[in-house]
Amino acid sequence: MDSIVAVATAPGRGGVGVVRLSGKQAADIARTICGKLPEPRFAKFTHFRDAESEVIDSGIVLYFPGPASFTGEDVVELQGHGSPMVMDKLCQRAIELGARMARPGEFSERAFLNNKMDLAQAEAVADLIESSTEQAARSAVRSLQGDFSKRINAFLQELTHLRMYVEASIDFADEEIDFLAEAQVDQQLQDLLKTLDGITGSARQGRLLREGISVVLAGQPNAGKSSLHNQLAGHDAAIVTDVAGTTRDVLREQIHLDGLPLRISDTAGLHEATDDIVELEGIRRTQNELAQADHILLIIDDSQGMTEQDKKILADMPADKPLTVIRNKIDQSGREAGESTEDGRPTIFLCAKSGDGIDLLRQHLFEAVGFHPEEEGVFIARRRHLDALGRARQAIENGYDCLAGMGAGELLAEELRQAQNALGEITGTFTTEDLLDHIFSSFCIGK
Repeated sequence: MDSIVAVATAPGRGGVGVVRLSGKQAADIARTICGKLPEPRFAKFTHFRDAESEVIDSGIVLYFPGPASFTGEDVVELQGHGSPMVMDKLCQRAIELGARMARPGEFSERAFLNNKMDLAQAEAVADLIESSTEQAARSAVRSLQGDFSKRINAFLQELTHLRMYVEASIDFADEEIDFLAEAQVDQQLQDLLKTLDGITGSARQGRLLREGISVVLAGQPNAGKSSLHNQLAGHDAAIVTDVAGTTRDVLREQIHLDGLPLRISDTAGLHEATDDIVELEGIRRTQNELAQADHILLIIDDSQGMTEQDKKILADMPADKPLTVIRNKIDQSGREAGESTEDGRPTIFLCAKSGDGIDLLRQHLFEAVGFHPEEEGVFIARRRHLDALGRARQAIENGYDCLAGMGAGELLAEELRQAQNALGEITGTFTTEDLLDHIFSSFCIGK
């Protein structure tokens, strides 16, 4: 396998920059650049030299012989000054000596391929780097330490034992005792589904911590969308005036509500057809945001009540998106802050200008997406993990139906195998090269 090199620190200038090497030639390349290597895992101050023995930089070299390294191969780190020019010259020198530039995520990919970590742990490396809240960082560390993988592997062990029992019962079908008709198989299947639901619940929390939710504020001009945006953001991010149609473009803000990443999109007001090309473009962009939203907040001026235009806007909302009606301006309508359900839709009464009722909205958003701020033991998770967990659950349910409805042990065994394969995709015990390429290509270079 080729030796690889990359800058392991963030792009730009800094006090320290790190160039990382991995592979069979890593030690020899580093010796040529540094003169000699220190003892394994001991830092040594040295000069980094080019092909003419001119000093490129001075800094620290660290040597980690394989397999006791991050990638499982020989790894060397050159820690110099964080100048992009210095980092580039060190990489170019390593390439001259036989290395090649690493692809995004290739160091983590080699750690996975060399059994230094499983796939869920490798993904947690990137998730820890990208974590935007303290809770997300803690959850990523749990995944990196193997909490997610341990729960998946423990579940797979139970699933494997049941599958072995089922297949053994099929092999001895001529016996007088029908092992598959025993209540314990039925109970084991129920227990498996219950355990899987627990893992899935924690994974959903982890996905919310990692990805957050996209909330789009929509409604007529001057309904109070920008005021609500500013209340949620905690500062004057949007211009607020009494002039209708102040917002003509999409204004986005990334905030955190008790650890939940929230992407707010304040959009142009929706109203009857207009000849203004700027307003038309603003409305088009609003509709695009609505199509991509995780949750929609439809803002209505409570002092005006539900107008015919509001009803039309509500009817045109995407049917597949969760929607909450926000009755704003209760300071003018004389209504108290609170919650209710109108025509089957959750409704929040608040005043975006004063902030009265905003806490109710925050709590409603938590409940709407199933987020529990204080929940412990959550591990970071991705959409593909939830997809795999969902397919595993569906396979177990199908197997249960096959056994209960037809007594078909062969079909049950096949469904259990499908469930195993789906869960194996999470840790990488069952995966494809295309999936690995997709996962690691999203990592930053040098990791």
